[in-house]
Amino acid sequence: MDCVWKIKKCMKNKYIDKIISFIWIAIIALIITILILPDSKSIFIELTRQHPYLMGIIKFGLLGTMGELLSFKIITGNWKIKGIGLYQRVIIWTIIGILLTLAFPLFSYGIDGIINQGLLPGKESPILIAFWKSFFMQLIFAFPFMTFHRFTDTLIERNLLFSKWPVVEIYKGIDWKNMFNVVGVSIIVFWLPVQTFNFLLPSEFRVIVAALLAIVLGFILGMAKRLSLQKK
Repeated sequence: MDCVWKIKKCMKNKYIDKIISFIWIAIIALIITILILPDSKSIFIELTRQHPYLMGIIKFGLLGTMGELLSFKIITGNWKIKGIGLYQRVIIWTIIGILLTLAFPLFSYGIDGIINQGLLPGKESPILIAFWKSFFMQLIFAFPFMTFHRFTDTLIERNLLFSKWPVVEIYKGIDWKNMFNVVGVSIIVFWLPVQTFNFLLPSEFRVIVAALLAIVLGFILGMAKRLSLQKK
């Protein structure tokens, strides 16, 4: 009887896993459709202009959490919804949404000003301007941002997000070699060129593209964590 029960439970888990995979893919397809269709795209642009913070929160609250779920899928081989502090992860991604809503215009307008003063070359080249914006965003913002994500991830795992944070202990416990080898390298070979492309887009689309890329971030951080766990 135990064997039969285990088989039924395994089949049920596989069925649930397939349903979550379908929903996950359907949400991505829906978002892409909204961005492609002219009417829905114009509504999206207008909402982003009128409510930048709210839209940033929604974009990252949804897509960043989806990237987080993907990282668990990579680590465990299965989708996990329960027992991962899901609502706490949504809170962190909404905070990230606000930060990135500020970060994109900060680096965009800041680099524009620097270039206009002749402190950087490429004033007549949109691609070079976009590259400089991406370069300084990666140099100043990207690695601390990903470290913050790893830090809050550890807090959630320990159920300490709403308690006193053992900051020094958690930072000492981070596998820094792994962070530099996986996350650091990804900044150079992936995020720098991808965000260069993103800065070539109209400003209304940059945060949503960044939110879609949060799924890739989930994959990268998931791989980094998986490699770190394999060493233990």
